[in-house]
Amino acid sequence: MNRRFFLKNGSLGIIGSSLFKPFDSSANNMGYDLAQNTKKAKNIIMIISDGMSSGTLHMTDLYLSRKYGTGSNWLQLYTDNRVSRSLMDMASASSIVTDSAAASSSWGCGVRVYSGSLNIGTRGEEHMPLWQKFKKAEKKAGCVTTVPITHATPAGFCINQKSRSNQERIAEKYLQQKFDVMMGGGDTYFSPEKRKDKKDMYQNFTSKGYKVVKTRSEMLSASIDQPILGVFHDNGFPYSIDRENSKELQQKVPTLAEMTQKAIEAMKDHPKGFVLQVEAGKVDWAAHGNDIAGLIYDQIAHDEAIQVAMDFAEQDGETLVIITTDHGNANPGLIYGNEANGNFDSLQKYKHTNDWILSGIGKETSVSQIKERVNYATGIVLTNEETKQLLSHYTDVHSEEGLYNPRHLPFKLLAEIQQKHTSIGWISMKHSADYVELAMFGPRSQLLKPFIKNTDLHYLMLAAAEVENIF
Repeated sequence: MNRRFFLKNGSLGIIGSSLFKPFDSSANNMGYDLAQNTKKAKNIIMIISDGMSSGTLHMTDLYLSRKYGTGSNWLQLYTDNRVSRSLMDMASASSIVTDSAAASSSWGCGVRVYSGSLNIGTRGEEHMPLWQKFKKAEKKAGCVTTVPITHATPAGFCINQKSRSNQERIAEKYLQQKFDVMMGGGDTYFSPEKRKDKKDMYQNFTSKGYKVVKTRSEMLSASIDQPILGVFHDNGFPYSIDRENSKELQQKVPTLAEMTQKAIEAMKDHPKGFVLQVEAGKVDWAAHGNDIAGLIYDQIAHDEAIQVAMDFAEQDGETLVIITTDHGNANPGLIYGNEANGNFDSLQKYKHTNDWILSGIGKETSVSQIKERVNYATGIVLTNEETKQLLSHYTDVHSEEGLYNPRHLPFKLLAEIQQKHTSIGWISMKHSADYVELAMFGPRSQLLKPFIKNTDLHYLMLAAAEVENIF
């Protein structure tokens, strides 16, 4: 193996000499199993909670601990000292506050790019995405997500594109690259009835040997003898808590854990191994909407996918599991006060998200109907004044902007009303420049240093799998 390829662009400077002497005594002193860590990583599973601020991680662990007596799988790995842990600087080439496209591209191509672009350098040059490199190394490659499969995070591992917005074109590029498992939302970008150019991408994928699945049952029963395209919703998935309280959605839409399990089953027997990206994309959307039920329950969905990956990795012994987020968003947190415990525990009674609440209200909705809807979903009893404030946002007097809010629903107002009942506050409805949590389990996880730059992770994955960066 020619190690010089991993020094391209100086990207491994921060990872340091452990790459060249990865199994020295210091690893053993840290409690690593040398027999485990002298292996290369045949498989890599990277699990991303998009837009997860540290407060999201901590509140989810606290929520699970207080409700079930057991915290999150992620933080349990810390408690048990089973992972290497780091903080990661996620800045893009254009800003210290990144977007998901540039964040994913930093891992995908090992170069910081401008926000909004996918693996296109600052001089317009194309950098080969990581999943294409692994495909050239004869591994299988796939992505699963709870937002459109053509969205920024999966696309950043897979293709080159000047703008993340052209998701129709991204769907076409996936087919050109022949990725093995691609599952999420985004029917809008595959269906001939919804695409602007009227192309039938489902038929195009089918003609290239893919099994196309559109429901949970079709996915679960799909043969693993052919590549899989799964598209289960028009855009992003319904939020996890809304799915849990709808039998119809449960039948149609799989969970992130179920998609993760299916993707592993479809690729695990490949002789050269596989790489899989798993994204809890709706965590980011919930943060943009200051939607606490959406946030907590979709973070739990991410945590369930962690367990699926860990179960496989522990049994397999050749799989590197990487757990992280691409940036913070809205920085929610539990705020001190005499009622903080009880207020936070009130989340255990929630049945639906703010998205569900507000999407079911219109100009014609009465004050009493709004009160009833909010109380059913959250247990909160609104005052008449609060109810009238919400209703006023449907009469064109007020409107809220914001990402993933095309109907200009009053998410901020409802979150401010809820704060009195939940003790949870938000600093914004936008991304933040957090140094993000990063954890690794499995072969070569000891390569991780306590603080790294986002682009280093690209080269660390190549090193862990012993795939030379010559493409």
